[in-house]
Amino acid sequence: MESDWVRQLAGITLAPYICKARALIGVPRISGDNMFRHQMMTLTILLDYLVIDSVLLKASVVHDIAEDAPGMPGLSREEIVCIDAEGGQVYELMIEVTRRVDEYGRKEPKSRFLNRIMETGSSRARILKLADRISNLVSLGYVHDPDFVRRTLEETRDYILPYAQAINPDMYRELSDLVTSREANLRLLESWNEMREQAP
Repeated sequence: MESDWVRQLAGITLAPYICKARALIGVPRISGDNMFRHQMMTLTILLDYLVIDSVLLKASVVHDIAEDAPGMPGLSREEIVCIDAEGGQVYELMIEVTRRVDEYGRKEPKSRFLNRIMETGSSRARILKLADRISNLVSLGYVHDPDFVRRTLEETRDYILPYAQAINPDMYRELSDLVTSREANLRLLESWNEMREQAP
């Protein structure tokens, strides 16, 4: 099976999408890396799970562009749709996994966004969100803001894990293990912060 996967992967052209994603190099993340690296990590997580859906792989490379690089040159709907024959599907999937913005410029609440993807999203959107969340939890190991860590873990427990088993059991196991690991890290971080506050 893996040799078939390698042959199919060889036929997927990702370079034009990677070039678009480079617009995110200047967008920092709280973990210390940038959004471009997050796109690439999301791609590699899908590859690690032997995903071979070309639309899904291409969308993983640009999935945060609409939210984190709006209005930047070369990233309009038309310019992404025209990349190749699958550009339209890639763009639609990218928009599906992007938080909606109302007429006043307010983003939809994170809880509503995650519920929307997990409950009514396409199969591609749900797999992409699991890979995205695995990447987020890996990066969480480098975050020292306990409130951010706690909020991310709560979101994962409340809005991702209840659906993940049915979407992809292997990704569910990795997500569960990462939550357990990051909870242990959080306890250590909180203890360290307490000791620092109590120090003379």
